[in-house]
Amino acid sequence: MVTLADVARHAGVAAGTVSHVLSGKRSTSAATRERIQHGIEQLGYRPHAGARALASSRTDVLALMMPLRTGIHAPVLMEIATAVTTTARAHGYDVLLLTGEEGPEAIRRVDGSALADAFIVTDVGLDDPRLPSLKAAERPSVLIGRPADTSGLSCVDLDFEAAGARCVDHLAALGHRQIAVLGEPPAVCARGTGSAERTLRGLRTAAAAHGAGLLHRPTAAGHAAVAAMLTRVFEERPATTALVVRNEAAVEPLLTVLRRDGRAVPEDVSLFAVCAGQSAAQASAPLTSIGVPAQEMGRRAVERLVAQLGGQEPPGTVLLAPEVDDRGSTGPAPTAAPAR
Repeated sequence: MVTLADVARHAGVAAGTVSHVLSGKRSTSAATRERIQHGIEQLGYRPHAGARALASSRTDVLALMMPLRTGIHAPVLMEIATAVTTTARAHGYDVLLLTGEEGPEAIRRVDGSALADAFIVTDVGLDDPRLPSLKAAERPSVLIGRPADTSGLSCVDLDFEAAGARCVDHLAALGHRQIAVLGEPPAVCARGTGSAERTLRGLRTAAAAHGAGLLHRPTAAGHAAVAAMLTRVFEERPATTALVVRNEAAVEPLLTVLRRDGRAVPEDVSLFAVCAGQSAAQASAPLTSIGVPAQEMGRRAVERLVAQLGGQEPPGTVLLAPEVDDRGSTGPAPTAAPAR
């Protein structure tokens, strides 16, 4: 392994001079800096990360808080993690992944031990218990998601409220007046996750504006749970002609149950999903959807964080506009919901 002393011998200077050039803490002649830089390139020297952090008070590491909680859809998390990692590397940062349930304690631990320069936080609740620790931390942060109070915070998110409204607008324009929502798993709803609450708010507001009935039911994953919930929905609202799916794990079980029950899509019932675009596009029957732009959110979060670390951008919220991808799973409302 090439050492700092090897570079010093190659450049014909003292080891301390090489250290000063690397840290930038002391001025050195241009000729000396050039010899040292040439030695670094010729020998392939890489400063030790720990030593570099001590010299600069920077680690070049971003902490990604991604708790693996019940009801979370793993493919979306992986898209976010991939986007964060690749974008961070493009800016010269590595990523420290925190997947546990430590919450505020993890923030205090990383902040106090200087393990990372900044935080990216996912699965944000409306009243997230991590927020006081993030605001008190010495290091900046960006949330992928929005709490109820965003003051003093930097957030990147899909405009889920607008997404919910666009679902209903789309279906109402096709004549649907009874809409049921198969929502996130009960555990996600119980946590008060911001994306779930905001989507439901948008759905309800738009339904009221269109004079449409809206039935929301949290739905667990799995064929049996989806079948039971679908039966319950049609028992409670027999005139239901459209379903909004806000639960990616329920997509395939729902399509299977509808086929089993002889309900044609979209002739008997229209389907509209709010989920990762890939999940909707690759379903056994492709679904009209508003995609959750996980990769763009991850990329934007890193870019905002890098700008903050460089003193170039104050905290604030970036909302990504929802876009409808029509894949033919929605159609005009039937004159009467088919009896089964």
